Amino acid sequence: MSSVTRMAHSKLPTPWGTFTLIGFEEKGTGKDHAALVMGAIDDDLPVLGRIHSECLTGDALFSLRCDCGFQLQAAMENIANEGRGILLYVRQEGRGIGLLNKIQAYNLQDQGKDTVEANVELGFDADMRDYTICADMLRELGVKQMRLMTNNPRKVAAMTEFGIDVVERVPLKEGRNPFNEHYLDTKAGKLGHMFKDE
Repeated sequence: MSSVTRMAHSKLPTPWGTFTLIGFEEKGTGKDHAALVMGAIDDDLPVLGRIHSECLTGDALFSLRCDCGFQLQAAMENIANEGRGILLYVRQEGRGIGLLNKIQAYNLQDQGKDTVEANVELGFDADMRDYTICADMLRELGVKQMRLMTNNPRKVAAMTEFGIDVVERVPLKEGRNPFNEHYLDTKAGKLGHMFKDE
């Protein structure tokens, strides 16, 4: 049984082209999530895609503390360049701890903690995200195989575990700057994110 219900759709013109915006509701929590789709994605061919966790500070407020906004824009551009793909926008702010806790974590980082230490000090795991809903959204849209744009090995492992065949991991190394270098190095060192050239 799917953890999400498909609720609504519309066109979404963007600087990179027009996507179809599809809204889902998560059954257990009532949270809303979205998929941005371009072209045919239900034809059994591997689909270029990204699972993007909501980041208000990076996506909408242009924060330089993370690489999220840069990755979001690059992923949309990459999909548009191919003319076919999917981006899941999942409402799991701050690796699942929520916006207010994320702001508290930022304050702890201002005092010298790294991104993992800050989450743990607040009583959370380093990464609280649930990828079940992502696999269910993909299945609802007919996606079986992905070329997944990510640096996070946990996303690859989660999709594989939930029955989505990740045929390729496409690196998405964007937006490194003096404000997020320590954050990115911590993600690589403590969370296994892959930023080095392969």
